[in-house]
Amino acid sequence: WVNSVSFSPDGTRIVTGSRDSTVRLWDAATGQPVGEPLRGHTSYVNSVSFSPDGTRIVTGSRDSTVRLWD
Repeated sequence: WVNSVSFSPDGTRIVTGSRDSTVRLWDAATGQPVGEPLRGHTSYVNSVSFSPDGTRIVTGSRDSTVRLWD
């Protein structure tokens, strides 16, 4: 189950944060996953956002952590 969704600034990627504690990157044109799920949170991912330049993703989780992904 997906808790949070955000488009990249250029509109080419989508990032999702899920109840299974993963962060996933998607191709916005095809809907296909890009790479493997990002793992590191130990509980639900409640919030996801791209940096203004689109090079990083920041996530917040119910595990009380915020993570920055390159």
